[in-house]
Amino acid sequence: MASLKSLASQTVWYGMSNIASRFLNYLLTPLLTYLLADAAGMQHYGELTLLYAAIAFANVIFTYGMETAYFRFSHQKDVNRETLYQTSLSSLVFSTFGLCLLLWLFRRPIAGFFELAAFPYYITWCLWIIAFDTLAALPFARLRQEGRPRRYALVKVSGIVVNIACTVWVIGYGPGYIAAHPESLYARWAAPYTATGLLLLCNLAASAFTFLMLFPEWKSLRFRVDKALWGKVLAYALPFVIIGLGGMVNETMDRILLQKLLPGTEEAAKQTVAIYSANYKLAIFITLFIQAFRMAAEPFFFREAGNENAHKTYARVMNWFVITLCLALLTTVLFLDVWKYMVGAPYRSGLGIVPILLWANVCLGIYYNLSVWYKNTGKLQYGTAITLIGAAVTLVLNALFIPRFGMWAAAWATFAAYFVMVLLSLMWGQKFYPVPYDLRRIGGYLGAALALQFLHLFLRLHLSGIWLLLEGAVLFGAFLLFVFWKEKEGLGRMPVVGKLVRK
Repeated sequence: MASLKSLASQTVWYGMSNIASRFLNYLLTPLLTYLLADAAGMQHYGELTLLYAAIAFANVIFTYGMETAYFRFSHQKDVNRETLYQTSLSSLVFSTFGLCLLLWLFRRPIAGFFELAAFPYYITWCLWIIAFDTLAALPFARLRQEGRPRRYALVKVSGIVVNIACTVWVIGYGPGYIAAHPESLYARWAAPYTATGLLLLCNLAASAFTFLMLFPEWKSLRFRVDKALWGKVLAYALPFVIIGLGGMVNETMDRILLQKLLPGTEEAAKQTVAIYSANYKLAIFITLFIQAFRMAAEPFFFREAGNENAHKTYARVMNWFVITLCLALLTTVLFLDVWKYMVGAPYRSGLGIVPILLWANVCLGIYYNLSVWYKNTGKLQYGTAITLIGAAVTLVLNALFIPRFGMWAAAWATFAAYFVMVLLSLMWGQKFYPVPYDLRRIGGYLGAALALQFLHLFLRLHLSGIWLLLEGAVLFGAFLLFVFWKEKEGLGRMPVVGKLVRK
């Protein structure tokens, strides 16, 4: 129970930082979708989405699993943590410089691939963003490993605030200022750039600011590399490149494939990418918790691996994790008629894909929880195989069906990929690292959430306005009562909640 409290506490702190940062960042969605509401604006939003998808892929290659390897080796008694940190961070510095230089030489063909041939310097800015994010990765990992979530939260949120402040200016107030002061220094500086370029610069400013905020964590770098230790770390870390790239195929490749495979004009494809991406962000409650849980759980799982009750702990974590995912899903699905106003009207044609993407993210969260088995046992070849199979499902289904069904195909392909990954991880995990998951109980929660979702879809045909909101609140309350009934014994043992339950 003490270990669960520790995980819960750190999840809350990492959750607060990620919820704050992601929610603040999420506020950019209504800002951008309301202000970039015409055809040209939607194209810029689509371009930005595609570049961010590419950045996500690049981040996997640039960090090449060093974060996870750092957590793994920092808990080994024969490894000096300071030597490990110096070796790992030195490795990232050298590789980041080399990779950035290589990609910079090919910035023009890369820009052409993203239909941005006139703006090769956008690729240069993306490389700066990737570099700052990569060099911040290990200092952030050190904060997590040392159990310093408050410091972690401060730095994370500060960077997001900088991004939002810059975005609000360049998109919200900048155009009006330029119109009123066409000869001003800012007007002349901003004139060559589209909205895509200005938003990239906002992100670059935030990434640079975040890196500088982490100065206490990287100022001690002395470029010392323990070659023997580096070899072991690299051997463990490199498989995570394949796993990470496969994960990025599942998470972001659909945007790129939509751009490349949709019939019609290039402009129309970018608008579809914009609509898909804006509605994807309505799954925020699930993605927020999954991210927060990952931040706390990765070092937690490695710490718990040596305890004799680790398997039971993992099972209890999964149980409550699924409950939380279901609550997050229902919060969105049952009140989607409210959340839809978080995106501009031209983007709401994609609302139908939101429930599909929510269930896809539920599967993703469960998979992250299940993945503890191959990380703790070192059987990364299975993790690689699972991720590659998921990526293959994503690529095949998108390639077959996007030309005909557009964003609907992308949404269902995402769900199918994560569902297959859950099944494979559960099957292989129980063979090599059996954990006593209560599958009947977990299935009951997922089934109840799905049933309430379908009931809501039926009732909304006959209700509207305040009655629809009341209906959603009643169904949400019904799920809470169901959880209370199933978990009453466990809730009774909790320090604060238990007193209320026993009454």
